[in-house]
Order: sequence, then structure tokens, then C-alpha cells
Amino acid sequence: MLKLRFSRSVKITEAGCDEAGRGCLAGPVYAAAVILPARYRNSQLNDSKKLSVRQRESLRIDIEKHAICWKVASVSPAEIDQINILQASIRSMHLAVNELSIPPALLLIDGNYFIEYPGIPHQCVIGGDGLYMSIAAASILAKTHRDEFMHQLDAEFPGYGWSHNMGYPTREHRKAILTYGLTPWHRLSFNHHQLTIPGIL
Repeated sequence: MLKLRFSRSVKITEAGCDEAGRGCLAGPVYAAAVILPARYRNSQLNDSKKLSVRQRESLRIDIEKHAICWKVASVSPAEIDQINILQASIRSMHLAVNELSIPPALLLIDGNYFIEYPGIPHQCVIGGDGLYMSIAAASILAKTHRDEFMHQLDAEFPGYGWSHNMGYPTREHRKAILTYGLTPWHRLSFNHHQLTIPGIL
């Protein structure tokens, strides 16, 4: 059984924050903020990247049912191009925290960099989605909500494989860009250096 830590301090309300879709060529970047109850336990809870699709979807249902509060937010490709992906990832976390019904006393951030959220201190944790339950929960919600959105976009823009590559720069996706061109959902600032495919160009 994986044993993630519940919190840094049981005496204050903590919200875990994480993002999904930072390295994609297309689609928004998503982030989630999650406050879990002290008694929450799920032996499958882990970094979303280490879970199967079925496990993530099952955990999403469980987290959304039992969390004290949670929110998911996103930043569009156009804004990513305007402010860069790092700033957009942080902005999406801020937007998710904005919507929490209970203000946390501390934010646990996955990664090594964050811009201070007004009035709430934060702690960055490298690999936090594999260490803290609330960050792992946030990683799962961000990932599953983003994947759901990319499935919807795939129906509107078939041919890019978004229902399974989720906008990441797979060989299939890069080849489709060369064949069909860019869509309004592509991040224009990402594509100038990632389109060459070994064996094709």
C-alpha cells in the first residue's frame, strides 16, 4: 500500500495544487486545488502519471465525492502564448484557489517554483504529487478534467489523435500538424521547434 503523507501540519487547512498539460502542443493547461478531510484514505492515491486511465477516473470520483472542497481551472492556448507556459501554469493554480469555497491556510505546490497567492503562504515540494495526498489528488483532478476536454476537442478536430495523445508532441500528432496544419487550439509559441520528425523531415 502506498503511504502518502496527509499534510505538513494537521493544525491548519492545506490545499494541494498541481497542473496538467504543461508540455503539450495543443489545448489549455489545467490546474486543480484540493482540500482533503483529515480522515481521507485511498490506497491507490498517487501521482496521476503513475496511474492507469481507469485508476485515475475511479480516484476522480472518490476525490470529488469526499474532498472538503476542490476546484479545477484552465488557461487557454492564446494566453499561454502571451504569458508563457510557466506563468500560465501558475495562473491556472491561482484561478483554482480563487474558487475554493474554504480559504486554505497553506498551499502545497507541486514543483520548485510558484508566485505567491495573495494572503496565503505556500510551500513548493519537488515530486509532491508522489508525497502528499492533497497534491496527488490535485494532479488526478487536473489530469482527468483536461483529458476529458481533449476528448471533446478530438471530436471537433479529428486527425490529431487528441483522444489518446491529449495534445502531447507524439510522432502522430506532429505528423498531423504537418499534414493538416495548426488549429485554434494549438499553442503557436510551442510549434516552431518541435515539428521535425526523425525519418520524415
